[in-house]
Amino acid sequence: MARVLFRNKCAVLSSFGAESALLLAMVAKVDRDLPVFFLNTGKHFPETLSFKEEIIKKLGLKNIIEVRPESGDLNEDLWQERPDLCCDLRKKKPLQKIIQDKGIKAILTGRKRFQTPERQNLLSIEQDDQGLFKINPLAFFTEREISVQLEKVDLPEHPLVKKGYLSIGCEPCTRPVCKGEDPRKGRWPEKEKTECGIHL
Repeated sequence: MARVLFRNKCAVLSSFGAESALLLAMVAKVDRDLPVFFLNTGKHFPETLSFKEEIIKKLGLKNIIEVRPESGDLNEDLWQERPDLCCDLRKKKPLQKIIQDKGIKAILTGRKRFQTPERQNLLSIEQDDQGLFKINPLAFFTEREISVQLEKVDLPEHPLVKKGYLSIGCEPCTRPVCKGEDPRKGRWPEKEKTECGIHL
């Protein structure tokens, strides 16, 4: 439906993280040519990059677009010194630029209500203050439903999940979590931060 309403103006945003295979499998059933934006921050785990290639091959996705920051704006310690600015330069600004350059009107995301307090009122379809529609097919899924559906799509698991990484972002800002701990506790540990900012 999104493809029809926003013909040639729709893209998928994927981190190729712990639960990303489900949304990508749903997309592949509809249109393998749909653009998939991957924010290559330059700080990803090697396992994430390998997982990305494996999922692309298995699903036959044909239009992966790597979105990179402008390196001149960055320094190696920015993630530690000013994490919000680091996310802004590595994720938010590059995403805004590709959306503008490609004339994108709608983005599909894998966000779920159960993930963070900021997402607990997430709707299936939203529109931000720039007029961009955000379509969240998994918004109302529970953790259990996600697990069940991931088993059904029969795709490989992100290799870091077995090591306790249940929410996977950039390597310096992600740690494994203990059994029963909120998966998002593994993101930006020791920082007062739960979102990178691209959805706020």
